[in-house]
Order: sequence, then C-alpha cells, then structure tokens
Amino acid sequence: MKTLTVLELSKLYNINRQTIYNNIKKGILSKNSENKIDLAEAIRVFGEPNKKQDVKESVKVDSPNLAEVLLLRQQIDMLRNQLDDAKDRESFYQNQIETMQRLLEAPKANMTTFTDQEQSQSNAAPAQPEPGPTDTKHDGLATPEQTEKKWIQVPEHVEPEPEKRSFWSRFFRPYD
Repeated sequence: MKTLTVLELSKLYNINRQTIYNNIKKGILSKNSENKIDLAEAIRVFGEPNKKQDVKESVKVDSPNLAEVLLLRQQIDMLRNQLDDAKDRESFYQNQIETMQRLLEAPKANMTTFTDQEQSQSNAAPAQPEPGPTDTKHDGLATPEQTEKKWIQVPEHVEPEPEKRSFWSRFFRPYD
C-alpha cells in the first residue's frame, strides 16, 4: 500500500499537521517503522480524500493569473465607460459649436449693426468736419483706407468754473 508523510497527509486532507500528531499520540492513527502513515489507515480515520482538493490546488496555483485577468477586465470596463463619457461630451460640445455658428451666421433682420447705424446717420445729417489734428493710428478693426477722420464736437458755450475759494473767504464773504 501507499504510505504518506505527515506533511503529505495534511495537504491531502487539508488538515493541520498538529491534528495528525495528536491522533497519533492518542492511538487513533498509527505510523509504520519509517514514520509514515499507511493510506488505508488515513482513510479509516479521516475518510476518503476529496478529489476536488486537487482541483482547488491547481486553481490556487492559477489564482494570481486569475486575479490579474479579473483586474485587467475591470480596468478595461472602466476605460470603456470613460471612453463612452468622452464621446458623449464631445458630441455635446460639437452640437454647442454648431449652434453657435448658426447663430453667428444668421443675424436677425431687425437688428442693425454698428456700420449700418453710421451709414444711416451720415445720410440723415451730414456732419461738418471741424479742422483738427490728423490721427493716422491704426486700431486693427478697419483698414487705414476705411478709417475716416472722426472729430469730437465741442459745445460752443462752456461756462467757466467758479474760482476756488479758501476757508476764510467763505467765512467772511459767504455770498460772493
């Protein structure tokens, strides 16, 4: 018959080695002269060894690989979710851009632009340009050929500011 060491027997039945030694000490289990236990004796005491045990051991050997595979699958799922969210965000922003472009391309009919207002004012009452310094500064909004000489109209009659008075003049002459 086949004989097993205490370590092999503990792995086969998935029990603690101390339990096997305690059974030997109590006389429930016997050893031969080589300090090995007969398989028939182990079956009498512990019953038939589970065949699933061998399968579990192979799974345990593969369990680090299995854990890595599960981790990688979780990461793939997470990345897929992030990709879907990014695609949704991109389509939303693309729609926003298209909406803004449509609004910019089609101004409302009742709105007048700044250049339309200038043209209507120049047709209604032609302004008389007053002599003044020429300013050839280019502001970047229009070409130098398009810029017109614009003058600020100053009212003809401007009242001079009253003379500032000191404290004592206000005190001795309050109504001047």
